[in-house]
Amino acid sequence: MANIIIIGAGPAGVSAALYTARAGIQTTILTNGKGALQKTEKIENYYGFAQPISGPELEQAGLAGAVRLGVEVKQTEVLGITFEEKLVVQTTSGNFPADSVLLATGSSRTTPRIPGIRELEGHGVSYCAVCDAFFYRGKSVAVLGNSDYALHEALELLPVAGSVTLLTDGLPLSVEVPEQIQTDLRKIAAIRGTEQVEAVEFSEGDPLPADGIFVAYGVAGSTDLAKKIGAVTDGNRIVVDERMATNIPGLYAAGDCTGGLLQISKAVYEGAKAGTEMIQYIRKLK
Repeated sequence: MANIIIIGAGPAGVSAALYTARAGIQTTILTNGKGALQKTEKIENYYGFAQPISGPELEQAGLAGAVRLGVEVKQTEVLGITFEEKLVVQTTSGNFPADSVLLATGSSRTTPRIPGIRELEGHGVSYCAVCDAFFYRGKSVAVLGNSDYALHEALELLPVAGSVTLLTDGLPLSVEVPEQIQTDLRKIAAIRGTEQVEAVEFSEGDPLPADGIFVAYGVAGSTDLAKKIGAVTDGNRIVVDERMATNIPGLYAAGDCTGGLLQISKAVYEGAKAGTEMIQYIRKLK
């Protein structure tokens, strides 16, 4: 049976699920439960509500509607997307093969406020281990982060790089790190280098020489996931066509991650559009 995986349980993802489920396609939403609506106290510019509604209330109502139609909702953290015989979404709960995937996790995270990070982007600072590991063959690299996502990036680098160090920037580790990966829990003061990354400086102690820095704080956003599989991006925006399709067959994106007006109404429209287009894509596979 054909199936669809939707990454993100916000307005874009749920709107798409409503259409795909009603079309009789097995639909699963993957969410880590940390969407932008969870942080929204009051919404009063959305059609159909005479009185303000909170973000969490709107989110739960949307999910309840999807579940009523048979959509399965799984709480998990998405780590990456690959392509085998079909698209495969990698998560902390295992792999989820899919005939089509929708990226709808909102806009990407902001760049961490560490001196040198932004200045050295593209000159040793990267946000995608799968994309850039090749350039650090036999070299010393560091991954910034303390969670499953950071460990996933470190493991991607391990077979290629000369050494891999996980830097938590003062935070405690939330994952078990294999002995092949070094760890450093010190607070980071700056990333140093002139034309290329040269070292990580800490608030105390000796610096760590490094040829490359991979930023992997928190969880992977839609743009991060798109880059890993080779989808075209423009800054923090995933590039899609009029069908909400990326350049990767079967991979779609909707909502804040496509840029433009960052509003619920826009996310709902794009989710609906993506959902209807994914239905057509699935039917053509048969």
